[in-house]
Amino acid sequence: MRTPHNECVSSDITETGASGSNSGSAKSCATRRCVLSGETLPREELIRLAISPDGEVLPDPQAKAPGRGAWIAPNRAALETAMADGHLKKALLRSFKGGPDGTRLSYSDNLAQQIEDALKRTLLDRLGLELRGGNVVMGSAKLGEHARSGRIALLLHASNSSEDGRKKLDQAWRVGTDQEGSGVRGMVLPLDRDALSVALGRENVVHLGISARAGGSGSSRSASGRVAQAVTRLSRFLGNDPPS
Repeated sequence: MRTPHNECVSSDITETGASGSNSGSAKSCATRRCVLSGETLPREELIRLAISPDGEVLPDPQAKAPGRGAWIAPNRAALETAMADGHLKKALLRSFKGGPDGTRLSYSDNLAQQIEDALKRTLLDRLGLELRGGNVVMGSAKLGEHARSGRIALLLHASNSSEDGRKKLDQAWRVGTDQEGSGVRGMVLPLDRDALSVALGRENVVHLGISARAGGSGSSRSASGRVAQAVTRLSRFLGNDPPS
């Protein structure tokens, strides 16, 4: 049987609810093809679309929904163009072979907004998980101290943070990472302080850092990588370069 062009050899059906050696087989496939552009990209850079039992196509940013999936590049403008000219519908019909059990395939006119909202939830959930794992540092004074001493792997700022506040922490981070004079800066998130405060259960979260634990442990590097990937994917969907 021919493998659909947007899927890897292992079926997406094994991605959730499976046990044993097959459960990770689909995840081991490192790339997927965007059904709109045909471009092959790393799996974590793309957005998976899944189909509900009643035939509605919905975003699945964590790629955990069972069944067949279709993958698209994180580009809202390209998606909206494809929706307007009918290219998305044709691509999804090819990918899903119609709806499940003969139901009609459909998607909301607000699919692009659904994806944006889902990507934001994914990022906020990731930050919450890292907080519970002890990997998040907050509070300007504490964050500045950790940054200057090289204990911050990733520095993040709310979208409505002040330029002065960002500059002070960015400079402290450069000192701590031996990058003085490089101009390297923390990531400016596509989320404001209110969204961050609610997600992290703290008041007035304007700046935060992902900890680089003693010796730069693999787990701390993994935490910063997971957060950076979620930020970059959301930023690219919104039409921005990876934030800095």
